[in-house]
Amino acid sequence: MINRRHAMAAGAAASVLPSIASGEPMTGFDAALGAAFDAVKPVALTGGLMTPQGLEWSGVRGVRRSGQDASALAGDRWHLGSNTKAMTAAVYARLVEQGRAQWAMSLAEAFPGMAIDAGWEGASLDDFMTHTAGLQDEAVMGMAWLMTARADPKSLPEQRRAIVEKALAAPPTGTRGAFEYGNANYVLVGAAIEALTGGSWEEAMQVELFTPLGLTSAGFGAPKGDNAWGHRRLDETAIAMDPNDDGSDNPLALGPAGTAHMTAADYGRFLQVFLTRGGGWLKPETIQRLITPVEGQGYAYGWIVLSPQPWAKGPAIAHEGSNTLWHAIAILDPAGGRALFGLSNDGGRGGPACQALAMGLLRAL
Repeated sequence: MINRRHAMAAGAAASVLPSIASGEPMTGFDAALGAAFDAVKPVALTGGLMTPQGLEWSGVRGVRRSGQDASALAGDRWHLGSNTKAMTAAVYARLVEQGRAQWAMSLAEAFPGMAIDAGWEGASLDDFMTHTAGLQDEAVMGMAWLMTARADPKSLPEQRRAIVEKALAAPPTGTRGAFEYGNANYVLVGAAIEALTGGSWEEAMQVELFTPLGLTSAGFGAPKGDNAWGHRRLDETAIAMDPNDDGSDNPLALGPAGTAHMTAADYGRFLQVFLTRGGGWLKPETIQRLITPVEGQGYAYGWIVLSPQPWAKGPAIAHEGSNTLWHAIAILDPAGGRALFGLSNDGGRGGPACQALAMGLLRAL
C-alpha cells in the first residue's frame, strides 16, 4: 500500500540532486545504471531518459527472478505503483477536453443520486486529485478491506462505488484543505470516471490513454507471462512472488491509485506528453493545469511539484510509487525537455536503487 512517505520520497531524492550545466554532453548513462545497481544490489533495475524527440537512452541490469539466471530485459513490463495516479488524472483531463467532465466538478455532479454527508459541501474532484479533500485511507480502505477485497464478487466498478458511498456517507476524517496523501482519493476519481463514461476505469485507460499513445504493453496488476516477477524482502532475502498469486499486487479495485504496468519504453512515452505540451493528446493549457500545485501546497494532479532545482529550466515534477514488490520513480523538467525514470522489481531495495539511478543520470547529463 502506498502512503505519504513513499509519495514525498521522490521530492527528497530530487532535492539533493547536483547542479547540471546546460548543454553538457549526455554521456555515462550506462555507467550510472551500473553504479546504482552495484551499490544497492536490487534484483533488477531499469531506467531511461526521455526527451521531446523520444527515448534518448535506456538500460537494464539484473535478473527476472532472484536465484535464477534469466536476465531482466528491456521489453519486460514493470509495475508503476502510485505513478499510475498521474495517468488517472490525465484521463480525467481528457474527459474534460471532450466535454464529458469539468474541472472543479462537485461530488453531486460526479455521483448524482448518491447520499453525501454535509461535511463534504464544496468539495470537488480536483480536491481528491490533489489529496486535499480530507479523505483518509483508514476510513474506507484499511487492513480489513485489504484482507477481504480480493474475494469480493462484485465488479471492479461496483467495488469502487461501494468505497465511495462509504466515504461520502460520513463526514471527512481528515482536514479539508490540508494535504494528506491517500489512495482512496484516486479510487474515488476512478469511480467518477466510471460514472461519467459508463464503463470501467480500466476501459477508460485503454480507450483514452493506452491506445492513442500507443502503449501496447500496458495493463493492470502484476505483469504475467514471460516477464520479470516482483519481489518482497524478508530479512534482506528477496522472495519472488508468482504474478498469479493474490499477494502479487494490491486488490485491483485500487487500480486508479496504483496498479498500471508497462515497459520502460511505453512509460517513457507517457512522460513525453509532459515534455511536448501535450503532444496533441492533451492541450498545452491542460498539461499546465496537471502540473500546477494547489496554492500553498506542493502537489498537483498526480505529481509532486519540487522546490526550485538548479538543474531544471523551470518547475520540476516527480513521483514515486511501490506496491511493496516493485518500485518506480520519475523526475521531469518539462521546460528543459527532460524526463528520467527508474523502475525495479524489488520492493525493498528498489526505492534506494531507483533514487540512486536518478541522481546518477542527472550527474551524467
